[in-house]
Amino acid sequence: MKDMDNHRGTDWLAGAGLRPTRQRLTLADLLVGDGQNRHVTAESLFDAASAAGEKVSLATVYNTLRAFCDAGLMREITVDGSKSYFDTNMTDHPHFYWEDTAKLTDAPADQLEIRRLPHAPAGAEIASVDVVIRLRRK
Repeated sequence: MKDMDNHRGTDWLAGAGLRPTRQRLTLADLLVGDGQNRHVTAESLFDAASAAGEKVSLATVYNTLRAFCDAGLMREITVDGSKSYFDTNMTDHPHFYWEDTAKLTDAPADQLEIRRLPHAPAGAEIASVDVVIRLRRK
């Protein structure tokens, strides 16, 4: 299984033209090695790397996630203006934010309908629209 994980991580990095450093491969394997999409924070990815016995600093995790975002491999979703999640699913889709657990999950895109957006101010264009639906358990 580890060979398949390593292959996916290597291909993921190569597809974006990123050099496969040891740290990048380690984190790529944790993010996409099993073929599933993930929503992670830098801290949760750091914890997963540590649990897997990998030596990587939290600063390296932050820098690597930034490089992955800059290369178009992931997107950053900010909740509450300060909490950042990183999503490997690059399709346009909304998210549920679970307030009690501080988890971010995908929401069904086919159930979201945005009919109209405001016009961007002169000299600007809309780069993206992030939809985060906050949930509270009853």
